[in-house]
Amino acid sequence: MARRPLPRILSTGSAQIARSRELARTAADSATDVLHPLIAITRGLGRLASAGRRRWADTPKDRRGPLLFLVASLILVVALVPYGPLLAAVTLLTAAAWQGRDRAPSEPEGPDESHVQRLQSLYEALVPYFSAAGDPAPLYAHGGEWEKAFPSYEFDGSSRISHLLIRYPAYFTDGEPEARARIEHLLTAKSGRGREYLFAWNEEGNELAVTALAPLPTDLAAQRFVTAPGETVLGFTDPGEVQRTLPLTYGEEKRDVPPVVWRTGLRSTEPHLLAMGQPGSGTSTLLRSLALQALRHGDVLIVDGGGTGEYACLTGRDGVLAVECGLTGVLASLEWAATETERRLIAVNRARQAGQPPPDDTKRPLWLLLDRPTAFTHLAAADGRRDPQALLQVPLRHGRAVNVTVVVADQFDSADALSEAVRQHTRARVVLGPATAEQLKAVLGAPAHTTPLSAVPPGRGYARLGTGAVHRLQVPATPDPYDDNASEAHRQAVLDLLPPKTTPADGETVPEPTQAVRPEPTEAVPPEPTEAVTAERADAMTKAAVAEPS
Repeated sequence: MARRPLPRILSTGSAQIARSRELARTAADSATDVLHPLIAITRGLGRLASAGRRRWADTPKDRRGPLLFLVASLILVVALVPYGPLLAAVTLLTAAAWQGRDRAPSEPEGPDESHVQRLQSLYEALVPYFSAAGDPAPLYAHGGEWEKAFPSYEFDGSSRISHLLIRYPAYFTDGEPEARARIEHLLTAKSGRGREYLFAWNEEGNELAVTALAPLPTDLAAQRFVTAPGETVLGFTDPGEVQRTLPLTYGEEKRDVPPVVWRTGLRSTEPHLLAMGQPGSGTSTLLRSLALQALRHGDVLIVDGGGTGEYACLTGRDGVLAVECGLTGVLASLEWAATETERRLIAVNRARQAGQPPPDDTKRPLWLLLDRPTAFTHLAAADGRRDPQALLQVPLRHGRAVNVTVVVADQFDSADALSEAVRQHTRARVVLGPATAEQLKAVLGAPAHTTPLSAVPPGRGYARLGTGAVHRLQVPATPDPYDDNASEAHRQAVLDLLPPKTTPADGETVPEPTQAVRPEPTEAVPPEPTEAVTAERADAMTKAAVAEPS
């Protein structure tokens, strides 16, 4: 059966509609060009009328009468002068045309010569990576057009690339980390070193977005953060990385800054933390910041492996159990911490068996902050004594169930001396200071989403909580208040957060000295270990490990 042809109106209707739309659009553009002076004059008259209304509204009521008399006099004079009305009309139209002109500054179309040269150079550098010999229509070729490869671009005030969208061919192996790393290294070198770049790979669309990140603020001092019990602020990150902001004050200025919040306690999946960095990277600053936040709701035991008195300001403070700098005191304190963890486990286990809530003395958080514990590992081995890190196995393994948190900070050159328990049970990780991509991946367990820098301010690094995303991190400025080289504002902020001093014997409050003087480092005597039956202790630890939330 032969097909019947469609009616003429159906076969040609779409073409006629398209031609009609094109004619209407052309007529509208022509009318706009012809009527542009009239449109400008009308717009100017409206602006002059608005200015007159504002002038009349701003005039006091007692002066409106003389103003009306003055305007009426001017109108009468213009009407009596020869050619006065004509000159007034011409003057009014001229003023209206001037006020109705398009005031938007004319922007140059396309990039200037320096920008074109920079984009062309970047395009030529990507040709060996994004081209293939058998490509019939290569997107990247020597002497090719960079406009097709870079559909979107932005430059900052120094004529360096701030944002760039790159298209690449589908056969590029964007799923291989090595191939991505080569492209990211090249773009970092060609776009300008000394900045951090965020690379967003879109495998489905074969596009790569490169964004130059602004440096994180370093002027945020330590202060009381608006957090719930069990929440600790590690530092601050980029806007958009987290779904929360904290109101912060800096002098008279107030800001809302996105924080990196670390949650500890019974329901935490990352109960313990490991911080690594180079000397002077800010790991001690991080521990001081955590100590000041932990003292609001719990007790703190500090181990200073550096022996430089970085935590002397906390000695004898309310809630600070001890600040240990010697091997003997460290062993005694950590042994007490392990025994205290076992005692809490037994008490919680008994309460659960009796159907009662846990005792109050097991609910108060206990923080163990260890700065460079590997320094005591070598001393203990030389003296033939036990490694202090071996005493951390019980707090690390069972501390979450009884509100015991362990934070370990050390340096990259001593990473091999960390015990297996510390490596295995510290799921929250922080890297501060300059670090290579291999070091970041080894500590955080995942590569950083930005390019690491070789020179960063103290307290600057990356953080990853468990299996979450890697965030840029800036630790709040928490210097030693007895350090004369630190900023006076930052030192005073730390002094304001310190709890009052108490004597270990009777707990009476000691008045603060008028001028802060660095005390001599002393070893505080840890509390006596609590006795517990060995069989009952082992049984309680086993049951607590089974009942501990995953």
